[in-house]
Amino acid sequence: MPEQRLDYWKQGLGRVPEEVWRTAGLRALVLAGNGLTSLPARIGELSALHTLDLGHNALTCVPDELGALTGLSRYLYLHGNALTALPDALGRLTRLRYLNVGDNRLAQLPDTIGDMAALVELRAQHNRIARLPDTIGGLAALRELWLRGNRLAALPASVARLGELRVLELRENALTAVPPALRGLPLLRRLDLRANHVTRLPDWLAELPALEKLDLRWNAVEPAPRLLDALARRGCVTLL
Repeated sequence: MPEQRLDYWKQGLGRVPEEVWRTAGLRALVLAGNGLTSLPARIGELSALHTLDLGHNALTCVPDELGALTGLSRYLYLHGNALTALPDALGRLTRLRYLNVGDNRLAQLPDTIGDMAALVELRAQHNRIARLPDTIGGLAALRELWLRGNRLAALPASVARLGELRVLELRENALTAVPPALRGLPLLRRLDLRANHVTRLPDWLAELPALEKLDLRWNAVEPAPRLLDALARRGCVTLL
């Protein structure tokens, strides 16, 4: 029996169609690009969903009932809206592997983000985030963290607990130094620090065992030939 899926991508509907509430066992729902300005609390009734796409709408908030979708395990897309906050109830989505909240107006992520223990990829690019919650260190399965175009001047010490992290994008933030919390991350392969305010490179960068690419373009970095040579000998590509 084929999986129950409804795809209303870019149909300009303006509201959630009634068919959604009548479809038993709905597993994937795509409502992207429909000019939605609100999401009914009834969304919490769709308990069988593993994928929900609400991207590229005009949502300014999402209801707490979103946290009732504890079956969400694959994707939750909320990018390209006008969200200024995310509900604490989002932390109940403990099976979700991919979350995209990029291109919104978020000033912060909820503290409960650290409860989303199954997250493998978190995208929060192009928001207004000035700090990450300390609970971010609870994302023990996280492999990719995308934070381009925010207002981060530092990262919390708990980032050091992200032992599965492979990709960290911090481009276009307000960092003046390479965050010390990254020291010792065993699997970090790609670190993007483009267009920050970094002036000095710490020697410990050469100790990151898996680092393959370090991008520092559009920073006023002081010369560090010995460090750059050490990275090059290990096969790490450094872009200045």
